[in-house]
Amino acid sequence: MALTRRMFLVAGGLVGAGLAVGWALLPGRDARAALAARARNGEVALTAWYRIAPDGTVTVAVPRSEMGQGILTGLAMLVAEELEADWAKVRVEQAPIDPVYVNATVLMDGLPYDDGYHAGERTAGTWLVGQVAAMLGVMATGGSTSVRDAWQPMREAGAMGRAMLQQAAAATWAVPVAETVAEQGRVRHPGSGRSLGYGELVAAASRLDPPATAPLKDPASYRLIGTAVPRLDIPAKVDGSARFGIDTHLPDMLFAAVRQAPQFGATLARFDAAAVQDRPGVVLVAEVPNGVAVVAGDTWTAQAAVDALPVDWQAGPHAGLTDARVLADLLDGLDRGEARSYREEGDPDGVLAAPGAAPVEAEYAVPYLAHACMEPMNTTARIADGQVEVWSPNQAPTLVKWLAQEIAGVDADAVTVHTPFLGGGFGRRAETDVVAQALTLATLTGGRPVKLTWSREEDMRHDMYRPAAVSRFRAVLDDAGRPRALVNRIAGPSVARAFIERSWPWMGMDLPDNTTADGAGDTPYDFGALRVEHVTRPSPVPVGFWRSVGHSYNAFFVESFVDELADRAGADPLAYRRLLLEGRPRHLAVLDLVAEKAGWGQPLPAGRARGLALHKSFGSIVGQVAEVSLAPGAGLRVHRVTCAVDCGQPVNPDSIAAQMEGGIAYGLSAALHGRITLADGAVVEGNFPDYPILQMAEMPAVEVHVVPSREPPGGVGEPGTPPIAPALANAVFALTGRRIRRLPLSPAELGIG
Repeated sequence: MALTRRMFLVAGGLVGAGLAVGWALLPGRDARAALAARARNGEVALTAWYRIAPDGTVTVAVPRSEMGQGILTGLAMLVAEELEADWAKVRVEQAPIDPVYVNATVLMDGLPYDDGYHAGERTAGTWLVGQVAAMLGVMATGGSTSVRDAWQPMREAGAMGRAMLQQAAAATWAVPVAETVAEQGRVRHPGSGRSLGYGELVAAASRLDPPATAPLKDPASYRLIGTAVPRLDIPAKVDGSARFGIDTHLPDMLFAAVRQAPQFGATLARFDAAAVQDRPGVVLVAEVPNGVAVVAGDTWTAQAAVDALPVDWQAGPHAGLTDARVLADLLDGLDRGEARSYREEGDPDGVLAAPGAAPVEAEYAVPYLAHACMEPMNTTARIADGQVEVWSPNQAPTLVKWLAQEIAGVDADAVTVHTPFLGGGFGRRAETDVVAQALTLATLTGGRPVKLTWSREEDMRHDMYRPAAVSRFRAVLDDAGRPRALVNRIAGPSVARAFIERSWPWMGMDLPDNTTADGAGDTPYDFGALRVEHVTRPSPVPVGFWRSVGHSYNAFFVESFVDELADRAGADPLAYRRLLLEGRPRHLAVLDLVAEKAGWGQPLPAGRARGLALHKSFGSIVGQVAEVSLAPGAGLRVHRVTCAVDCGQPVNPDSIAAQMEGGIAYGLSAALHGRITLADGAVVEGNFPDYPILQMAEMPAVEVHVVPSREPPGGVGEPGTPPIAPALANAVFALTGRRIRRLPLSPAELGIG
């Protein structure tokens, strides 16, 4: 089901009008059909989420991409817990593309609904958006939504299967269902001592009508959820048998390399294919979206040929673009741009303009950032005999399938998308630019599969970047140092709008983009009268979803300014935050825990200082304390980061800790080194020497403390990233008295350049 303009407008109209959208909009069928076609060797698809084999093996269909976040294990745990499966017999596989696996949460997070959804409530607005999401049927991994979206349906699927297996056993033994017990992959009848394995019961169970309801377990009886279960993907990644997209190898395969327009907005004028066509191993030279590619018998030959290919480019309207022009445009947005308000309480302008008011003001800026995935962009495609197969490390297989239908001119049933492991995603692999190029080449290779791999330079210079953004604060404090009013005005591009324009350019709709104000508009602090607004400045530099999106810069803006207010009030940063968080028990619990574990207020060795930051994103609250030193010649050193996280009900504490650590490392890379610079309309940086990432010697000791909770799960893949930059900047101020208002923390910003 390819997304059409009519379908989108119908869905959007229904949302806007507040009409009831039901399942009648979807084709009626048994949801188990999504897995039934994959059943083999006597397996039975008991629900859409798993199959059970005669030997009791349970194969869970995971509808999200594994890019290091441990989601294959986490989602399988949800099913296995409620199914009462024997974990030793649980296997996982990527789910097929099917509307039953839609990620509704990622859509609801991005739309302007403030009806309790983020507090875990089920309301009319969230139900409505969920139905529209189901109609569109997009499978996607992002926004730290995988567990949040699957928490209810995958547990319910497990509970339903458990009930059906118990019914089948009870019928076999002619006893009441209430007398049976399901545990560890078997149904037992304690009264008679009889038992049957799930594999012996599944065929009979599948013939039963699913129960109307299946009670979920009391969390106190969890065996798997909340325990540190070893990740299922780790053994293959250790022994080298794991296959990422770049590892795809097929019989008779060709290899391709690409060269893309060096300037934003430039187009291909001409290229001299004859200059490289006769090189040994070169098969063809062809134009592809945004560039030209060479197909050859191996990647090295293709890359060498495309590098040597004479190409002329037609400069576009952004040929003179520089960093200075980008910053000037953003600052102009702060001064004069038309803003959309994301939060308005009281009359902050009146308070700020009152006689005698002495506003506290600060202005912050962050640069464009690249994703810098370790696995460069790649896709393998084959078009033969009316069938299309795509092997692509992607975060949105539905979009890949729609694109394959369009380029190859085939029906949905003719397209198969394989999603291998992703060597990093961070939002970059929700894009389909490399997929379009590979499919275009596959139309020219006579049925032979072709694998396109971007060089690191192409990857770095043709990213969908984290936006550059600026923020201006004005606040007034009372005599006790407490805020009476605050205005936060942010300027930057809209990621959601840019993504929609790339994916569906015919839409042309001006929807509010919550990601631009995430972490600012939903601030938990009591600032008195408050307005948070965003000025959208379209960017000639393509922008996209980057790990934690708007939170990645709004956390830096807000948490840095809160520290400035604490300093102006003469208050300890911890005590000041506690003052502004009255009535926020979960925030306070995280704040107190991270301060305790970091030894806040305790003496440090000479030349060291601590900085604090607290931020909620994707349903999880994270507090971090960074401990730093600064020395001439040695630069800034981060010795230790203490992290506390309340992510609701923990599923796998080991994965939570790993994701906090990874998010901190990713955020530290950006805060210390990350900057994409522009000259003459092009990205300057081309490889890791130009765009360094955190080195092993720079990585601090990290301690992660998970707050016990029975609240619905929040995300963990992204929330570890936002607090680290402000914690670091606040530590620098505590050490040197120098405020960091621009990232990265270059020697000039630190005062040592």
